[in-house]
Amino acid sequence: MPADPASTAIFLGILLFSLCVHEAAHAAMAYYCGDDTARLQGRLTLNPLAHIDPLGTVILPLLLVILKAPFVFGWAKPVPFNPSKLNNVRRDPVLIAMAGPASNLFLALFFAFTGRIYFLLAGGPASVPTLIFDFFFNMLLLNFILMLFNLIPIPPLDGHHVLNYFLPPRGQRAMQQIGPFGILIAIVLARPLFAIAWPPLRSFIFAALGA
Repeated sequence: MPADPASTAIFLGILLFSLCVHEAAHAAMAYYCGDDTARLQGRLTLNPLAHIDPLGTVILPLLLVILKAPFVFGWAKPVPFNPSKLNNVRRDPVLIAMAGPASNLFLALFFAFTGRIYFLLAGGPASVPTLIFDFFFNMLLLNFILMLFNLIPIPPLDGHHVLNYFLPPRGQRAMQQIGPFGILIAIVLARPLFAIAWPPLRSFIFAALGA
C-alpha cells in the first residue's frame, strides 16, 4: 500500500485512469455491436467526470487507503446498453462485458513492456527513482486486480454476463435475484481472493519488469 502522499496520489490516479479505460472500453464495444446508448450519454470517453461513481471511485478506494487495507479496489458508473439495439442480443452482452477486463489486461501488458524497456535503458529498476518504479508496479498490479475482480461471475460484475450466457433460463433468473446483493458478495470475496492471488501476482509483476 502507498506509504506517503505522493505515492498515494499516484496510486489513486492510476486507479481512476484504469477505471476510465475499463468503462470506455465497454462503451466502445457496445457501439461496435450496434448500440449507441453509451456514446449518446457521453460515456465513450476517457474523461473521468463521465465515469466517476462517488462511492466506488472516490469514497471506497480513499477509505481503504486511509485504513491501510491490504488491498484496494473500486468501480465506476456502469455503462448502459440497450439490448434491442445490439446486433446479436445473446452474444453481444458478453462481448461488451469482456471488453472491460480485456482493456485492463491490455494496460497491464502495455506498461509491463514499456516499463521493462525503460528500466533496461536506465540500467535496471534500482537505477530509477522509487516513484517511477512504483508507478509501473502499481499500474500492473491495479489493472490485474481490476481484471480479476471484474471476472468474478456475480452481478453486476462483468463475469456474470459470461456465466449468464451458458446458464439455462432458471439459472439466469437465479442470477438476477442475486443482483441486489452482488457487490456486497464480491467485496466479501475480494479479500480471500486477493490473499491467494497476491504472492504469484507480485512475483509475476517483478519478473515482468525485470526487477
